[in-house]
Amino acid sequence: MIRVLVVDDHPVVREGLISVLEDQPGLQVVGAAGSAEEALSLVRRLRPDVVLLDLELPGMGGIAAIPYLRAGSTPPRVLVFTAYDTDDRVRGALEAGAAGYLLKGVSGEVIARSVRSVYEGKTALEPRFAASALPQTRSPARQRGPLTPREREVLELVAQGLANKEIASRLGISERTVKFHIASIMDKLGAENRAQATALALQRGLLR
Repeated sequence: MIRVLVVDDHPVVREGLISVLEDQPGLQVVGAAGSAEEALSLVRRLRPDVVLLDLELPGMGGIAAIPYLRAGSTPPRVLVFTAYDTDDRVRGALEAGAAGYLLKGVSGEVIARSVRSVYEGKTALEPRFAASALPQTRSPARQRGPLTPREREVLELVAQGLANKEIASRLGISERTVKFHIASIMDKLGAENRAQATALALQRGLLR
């Protein structure tokens, strides 16, 4: 069971998120907070696995709170859930330690899938935000060989935010084979993680 803490200063949004998450198998909302300060207290007491965090909060802002939320010996993964989609917000949240960035208005299924992804150690980003995961000083690296047709199929599904198990099921291959393809994709693109692979693929026109 993945333990989730919901942080948003609007009671209606909090209640809606709790309702959506509690309806999803394998997810449990262990607490809710209306401010970063309250969230920090609850993280220490409740030990959630994932914090679903709004950025616009009274007092300490969400981006400023992320390093503190992740300061413990067993820090939760932080998934930002906000109405703001500017590059500086996305980059700021990722550099502060967020594992994902969602915009309010996405479906409950997307929220639940993203919670599971960050819990598993993956990055949950919509493709349009992927470029923000790249350091501003990074220049595009030369691609090390073309992607195979199967690697392109895998890359398309990675860009959609699917986990390895979902990709394996969609393509009718094993999770081990998916991992092999992803490792090859990242090596060829010169990417360090899935988000960067998506960003570089978008820059190079490799995604539909």
